[in-house]
Amino acid sequence: MRAALPLLGVLMVLIGGVWALQGFNVLPGSPMTGVAFWAVAGSVLAIAGVALIVYWARGRRPTVGL
Repeated sequence: MRAALPLLGVLMVLIGGVWALQGFNVLPGSPMTGVAFWAVAGSVLAIAGVALIVYWARGRRPTVGL
């Protein structure tokens, strides 16, 4: 399960990025183009994906101990 976290995070960033770009009217050709909801939802999803990747990366550090 822990190995799937970075893959899920990358997928969230990619999908969120597409949604945000469509919402910001950068990627035309969809009913989502120019709709503020998709700009916000995509941005939130992309940020959550980055947070998931950071959470996964921080948990993989080796512990230093005696």
